[in-house]
Amino acid sequence: MKILVTGGAGFIGSAVCRHLIADTGHSVVNLDKLTYAANLSSLDPIADSDRYTFARLDICDRDAVLALMQDEDIDAVMHLAAESHVDRSIDGPGEFIQTNIVGTYRLLEAARHYWSGLPEDRKAAFRFHHVSTDEVFGELPLDSGLFTEETPYAPSSPYSASKAASDHLAMAWWHTYKLPVVLSNCSNNYGPYHFPEKLIPLMILNALEDKPLPVYGTGSNVRDWLYVEDHARALVAVLTRGRPGESYNVGGNAERTNLDVVHAICDLVDARRPRADGSSRRDLITFVTDRPGHDLRYAIDASKIADELGWQPQENFETGLGKTVDWYLNGESWWGPIRDGRYAGERLGVRA
Repeated sequence: MKILVTGGAGFIGSAVCRHLIADTGHSVVNLDKLTYAANLSSLDPIADSDRYTFARLDICDRDAVLALMQDEDIDAVMHLAAESHVDRSIDGPGEFIQTNIVGTYRLLEAARHYWSGLPEDRKAAFRFHHVSTDEVFGELPLDSGLFTEETPYAPSSPYSASKAASDHLAMAWWHTYKLPVVLSNCSNNYGPYHFPEKLIPLMILNALEDKPLPVYGTGSNVRDWLYVEDHARALVAVLTRGRPGESYNVGGNAERTNLDVVHAICDLVDARRPRADGSSRRDLITFVTDRPGHDLRYAIDASKIADELGWQPQENFETGLGKTVDWYLNGESWWGPIRDGRYAGERLGVRA
């Protein structure tokens, strides 16, 4: 297939593009607006492939996206383009409404128009994969429960509300127009090429530089962590083998409190780059004002994707985090310009 990946210069999108080119026979057209968190150097490993093409476009430009689909003769769409940082959505929700809701609507309309003109055999094979988050489900109690595909939506932040709206739009285009939509909701991703405002890369780099490690509240909030390359494999499974009109939850079976995550990062960095005085980087942990509306816990029941599509994560949290720390310790050519220029390495989300 020739697959249009929106947001392919972002964290998860670039992992999907790299996986598609390196590990499958599919071709990729990467559509990205190149906003602050996008980085084309994340695609360097595949940039020279004759099966990879980049197009700088905004998903809000329906006509341009439709023309790209027609020019490239697209067989499927993987929609990952989104404003995705909860903290930034608190400080400025407008961009999240525009990209995640309006942009998804216009992309769906471009795809519907394109799909309707395909021959019948290609119409039946076409897929529109809308990639979303477990944050649309709200929060779980600290001691029980898992998100399933039937969990009611209860978003808490402007980010999660915008993603919930886009999920509903995607499924409405399936129910109303029969556009063959598949949907997936994932837990927190981590891994190489992650923009360093998110928890894990921020803690790794601050620890490496002996800077404070700012942890919201008491650090007791729980997340289920999913290695990004495992997620990429899951997304391709959903696109190629998922049933239209169905949603699939993708999780890493790796619940940890935020404080446990930061402790693990400190220990890994200490083991690889000991401080001159031999002290622990856990001493750098600083508890800061909690994020407004901070959900207590997310946790995914991924049994449906395991049972129907045969997907399981290949990394546990320990192996995945070790690979991630090693990548950042050796990846200054990628993250150095970001830290030195556009992003200073602070926590966001309490400015409002």
